[in-house]
Amino acid sequence: MESQYIGGRSNTDGGGMPEKEVRVANRRRVGSCESLVRVLAVLLTLAAAIVQGLNKQTKVAPIKVVPTLPAIYIPLTAKWQDLSAFAYLLVANVIASVYAAFSLVLSFANRGTKKSSLGLFIIVLDILIVGVLFSAIGAAVAIGLIGYHGNSHVQWNKVCNVFDRFCHQVIASVVLTQFAALAFIFLVVLAILRLNRGPLK
Repeated sequence: MESQYIGGRSNTDGGGMPEKEVRVANRRRVGSCESLVRVLAVLLTLAAAIVQGLNKQTKVAPIKVVPTLPAIYIPLTAKWQDLSAFAYLLVANVIASVYAAFSLVLSFANRGTKKSSLGLFIIVLDILIVGVLFSAIGAAVAIGLIGYHGNSHVQWNKVCNVFDRFCHQVIASVVLTQFAALAFIFLVVLAILRLNRGPLK
């Protein structure tokens, strides 16, 4: 089969397939990959929110009211609501999960269209979600390190030696959030690549 030439250039990819068909196939692959990553982002952020939302542990711990008297054993409960950083981590994941599901619908609506305004809007929102997730991770890690090591300068005692399961669930939620943030970064890269290819002609 002879290749067609337009303006001195072949409109085939060198293997007999028209250039437009190659671009359509590439867009479909990118679109399918983007949809899978968005589904993964929904699952990761939802899992992180559930792990953090169910994070609660009660332990009986000794409390010394007077140094000369014996310690009094009382039940203490650690909850994610007790610390604003952990509450922020939960809220950030809920927002990211809802947005990821909504953006999945938007990406399907934008697929195959020549308008890039919706695509640019999705990119901006993806970047904002990345910022929200990383800020939540930073806040939770900062408080978590104090929980693990304490701070002798301000006389803050470590608590993860007592509430070990609570701290482990915080770590699990932070790790899931980290993977979700990386998924959104990958979505930004895919969206930029898609926009750089331009509309099909």
